[in-house]
Amino acid sequence: QVQLVESGGGSVQAGGSLRLSCAASGLSFICMGWFRQAPGKEREAVAGMDADFSTYYADFAKGRFTVSRDNVKNTLDLQMSSLKPEDTAMYYCAADLRYYNGSRYVCPHEYKYWGQGTQVTVSS
Repeated sequence: QVQLVESGGGSVQAGGSLRLSCAASGLSFICMGWFRQAPGKEREAVAGMDADFSTYYADFAKGRFTVSRDNVKNTLDLQMSSLKPEDTAMYYCAADLRYYNGSRYVCPHEYKYWGQGTQVTVSS
């Protein structure tokens, strides 16, 4: 059974830091990412690891957030610094298996496996 379990959320003041961790079990994933959804807003990608082991970041995350992968532990961490009130959201970890499209390995456009989420609240 595949499970993604997030941890590390909480409440911080603006300018503070938090580290989120996502532990995957049941399958070993390469395609893993962090997403977030604020009340009344659509879910958006934050950062993650692509099929070629490269990392990607949303523009708002560049320079402030760092994603890292532990292949032995099958975890994906998100270090968030210089947090802003607009970073307040439920953060979700997602993962899926990469597949070969005939020319290279790619990640699915929509990830199949999702965690329950961890709340991040940043106060001004």
